[in-house]
Amino acid sequence: MAKLLDPELSGSETAKLGSACRDWGFFQLTNHGVDEAVVQQVKDSAAQFFSLPLESKNTVAVRPGGFQGFGHHFNAPASDKLDWAECLLLATQPVHARNMEFWPANPPTFRHVIDRYSVETTSLAMRLLGFMATDLGISQETLQSAFSNKGQTMAMHHYPPCRRPERVLGMTPHTDGFGLTFLLHVDGTPGLQVKRGRRWFPVRPLPGGLVVNVGDVMEVLSNGAYGSVEHRVVPHAEKGRTTVVVFMDASVDGMVAPIPELLLKGGETPRYEAVERVEFSKKHLKALAQGQGKQILDTKP
Repeated sequence: MAKLLDPELSGSETAKLGSACRDWGFFQLTNHGVDEAVVQQVKDSAAQFFSLPLESKNTVAVRPGGFQGFGHHFNAPASDKLDWAECLLLATQPVHARNMEFWPANPPTFRHVIDRYSVETTSLAMRLLGFMATDLGISQETLQSAFSNKGQTMAMHHYPPCRRPERVLGMTPHTDGFGLTFLLHVDGTPGLQVKRGRRWFPVRPLPGGLVVNVGDVMEVLSNGAYGSVEHRVVPHAEKGRTTVVVFMDASVDGMVAPIPELLLKGGETPRYEAVERVEFSKKHLKALAQGQGKQILDTKP
């Protein structure tokens, strides 16, 4: 981020950013500018929450038919591997979308810390989107407005160690049904793997960095210029792994569709059918539940 913000280095670093979004759909962002004290507090809060007895964590358990709260991931019914992850999922932005019943009161600082981290990551996303817009050849305001006030969700995951990792699944291969994802490693335990071609590549977290990836919605907004890539989590045999993930949502006038300015400037034909944001979410969740991996919008013929 420091190079992106440096006038002399911004051009070459923006090109690297664009290349990562096109070729991998993933990158690690260092010197991101998120308050270091807030980052440490978030890490501490996540670690403390998952260390609580199950009875305490279940006070904010997911309710039938809901998605916010504490629970376990769902894997495809046909999966022969055991689910090996705990998750706390919360709607964090806009503020009126929050349901504080599912925000843990223990540890005592949890709610305040999550609120601050939510604001910090929103600001970071807007800064980063400005450079992505430059790479795509559209105005910063156009791309930023697609994300502004569109919603943010936070997920904390804990993957216990497993001495038979081949028999369990941390998280099934999938893509993210949002715009952008920011992943913070609470510890240095690896486990995230990214698919390129037919190979899975392990992500080794950089100290002080955030892992950022392009979601399905961003792929559509960019008319396929940026790619949403399948990824999975493989449990570690000896070490637990805890992460804090922020999903930034996006849409254009309530639709998931290529950005009109991008099509006009490049003289491009839309590669994806426009779909209402709510319908898009339903398709993504259905595909995730069925273990279908990447499920992007219907493409134009």
